[in-house]
Amino acid sequence: MNKLHIKKGDSVIVIAGDHKGDQGKVLVVDVDKNRAIVEGVNLVSKHTRPNAKNPQGGILKKEAPVHVSNLKIVDSKGKPTRIGRKINEKTGNSVRYSKKTGEVIK
Repeated sequence: MNKLHIKKGDSVIVIAGDHKGDQGKVLVVDVDKNRAIVEGVNLVSKHTRPNAKNPQGGILKKEAPVHVSNLKIVDSKGKPTRIGRKINEKTGNSVRYSKKTGEVIK
């Protein structure tokens, strides 16, 4: 299993592609495909037939996955940053930290 630099709930910015510069929160991460769904980014139109949930049918806007290589984590100051991993001295667990500021990312 490979580790990714982003997790569900992280605040990220898109650094490449049609949605470059857009920010949002990670909703879902697909580790096998190296893709993530980001809130409000890469919206696609999905045509739906009328059903019990949506009796009118019509066109829905829905987020599509973005490759994780096109995403960068945003630190507490709102700037994109690279991620490092280090061992927390108190607990002994691995934690992620911002390479730009050095602060630990929750």
